[in-house]
Amino acid sequence: MNRKLSAFGKVSIILAIGCIVMLWTVPMWRIDLAAPQYPEGISMQIWINDVKGDVEIINGLNHYIGMKTIHKNDFREFVYMPVALGAFCVLGLLVLVFNRRTWFYAWTGLLLLIAAASMYDFWKWEYDYGHNLDPTAPIKVPGMAYQPPLIGYKKMLNFEALSQPDIGGWFFIAAALLLTSAAFYEWRRAKKQRL
Repeated sequence: MNRKLSAFGKVSIILAIGCIVMLWTVPMWRIDLAAPQYPEGISMQIWINDVKGDVEIINGLNHYIGMKTIHKNDFREFVYMPVALGAFCVLGLLVLVFNRRTWFYAWTGLLLLIAAASMYDFWKWEYDYGHNLDPTAPIKVPGMAYQPPLIGYKKMLNFEALSQPDIGGWFFIAAALLLTSAAFYEWRRAKKQRL
């Protein structure tokens, strides 16, 4: 039985690696905030190895309700995410060179695992950020938590928050969808070859 990848499988590897490499050039995620005192809105962009945007303004506002300040150096993820995705790209080149369907399945599964672990880690950070408040903060609202939404919209006091993928996030999603589709195609192709 032929265990090699189809042309579609090979092309999907190259395109997926290209999508992942884009994460070093564009932000992955963004959180946009709007309030009456900020009608133009403020935002924070999360890159593969940094956090940018109106971070100092957000830190100043969050001080009043006891939320931790946001600093690049507080995120271990900015160290291990580039390493993990860099290793993923190198492994993809090996899958392409050795041209084995089972390796392709495992490589695709690895990307889905990285995606799931990243979203869980992000949710965990947001939970801690919104719930572990400084008890000496100037403004206290009993029972109120300020956890931003993992994805989507949420209203917190007079602020509206929108959390969503940025350009890099869409590239990551495109890579995951492409590889999943290619893996399904390869599985169907292998099944037909066995008949």
